[in-house]
Amino acid sequence: MGRLVMKFGGTSVANIERIRNVARHVKREVDAGHDVAVVVSAMAGRTNELVDWCREMSPMHDAREYDAVVASGEQVTSGLLAIALQGVGIQARSWQGWQIPIRTSDAHASARILDIDGAEIINRFKDRNEVAVIAGFQGINPQTGRITTLGRGGSDTSAVALAAAIHADRCDIYTDVDGVYTTDPRVVPKARRLDKIAFEDMLELASQGAKVLQVRSVELGMVHNMPIFVRSSFDNPEDIDPHGTPPGTLICSEEEIMENHVVTGIAFSKDEAQISVRQIEDKPGVAASIFGPLAEASINVDMIVQNVSEDGKTTDLTFTVPASDHGRARDTITSAKSKIGYARLDSATDVAKVSVIGSGMRSHAGVAATAFAALAARNINIRAITTSEIKFSVLIDAAYTELAVRTLHTLYKLDQG
Repeated sequence: MGRLVMKFGGTSVANIERIRNVARHVKREVDAGHDVAVVVSAMAGRTNELVDWCREMSPMHDAREYDAVVASGEQVTSGLLAIALQGVGIQARSWQGWQIPIRTSDAHASARILDIDGAEIINRFKDRNEVAVIAGFQGINPQTGRITTLGRGGSDTSAVALAAAIHADRCDIYTDVDGVYTTDPRVVPKARRLDKIAFEDMLELASQGAKVLQVRSVELGMVHNMPIFVRSSFDNPEDIDPHGTPPGTLICSEEEIMENHVVTGIAFSKDEAQISVRQIEDKPGVAASIFGPLAEASINVDMIVQNVSEDGKTTDLTFTVPASDHGRARDTITSAKSKIGYARLDSATDVAKVSVIGSGMRSHAGVAATAFAALAARNINIRAITTSEIKFSVLIDAAYTELAVRTLHTLYKLDQG
């Protein structure tokens, strides 16, 4: 016997038939003797529809009412799944975030989980053998008593946080792919599914563009050392041994991985914009005059490169922001021109970021240098570079993204088993 949290995303609960399929997955685990809590997303496309309704009603809508509207998608799914489970003889009830409760900050539409009281769910495991079907993505702010939502992908975060709160053995994330791959298989057909990946590597992959898991859910898994298993909801439920290890990827601590490869995977993002502030006086406080206003506007800055002129009097600062913030970032810098004192502002949106990730880089020299040489051999120009202990990223022209990913994937022998 074990205790599991099973999370199902929007495509896995997209319609009534798929919700019935989810019920079969849950029944398999209950029949095997496990305590089960299920976290569900809204049905595919429903959250977008609810968001559009809010925007149509008023472009400047109240964020608190926005949360009340968009949280309803998960409420529908949780109720439908509870009904489906009851229909196959499983004791189940639905829970909304505020009923557990999942307590959060008051940052509506992007709240952070403060704590979860899992006592009642645990009691019902013991007393009733009851499956808890929980609406993901939502919680309640204890000060205001208002419903909050966690931002896109928040159901992953709900699931991992809940798993920690109820002392689960594992959190299974069911999705429309069967695990975490060395890169996007649509770009590199030879991409391989990883059996295991360390939390740190997964965190970098998720933050650099891999879409499999939400970043905060990986952070929570790492903080609480909660194993996360990414698997497909489209496998036939009856063909899976609930006591065995089905196809998928286990995200766990580095100590549980017997052999660390130098490079674990290649991530990429085309959601990038490059901004260059030219000929700024090179003096203390200049960087703060640029990045301070961007921070106040809640614009995340990623890669930063500074070039100083030969005479040392002026400097150029180049940085990247999400493509969706390109216009706001330009306007923010333009508004602060008198304080910054730059000569010219250049920008581009036809750029992409390609990242090479692997814990093995800590103990291997020259990993980045070989990548730069391989990209140069393909005539791929590098606009900017950032590095960390287990990752380096390059900014290139968007047109070369797929070529760069394929080149690096082969360079680090990720094509091979």
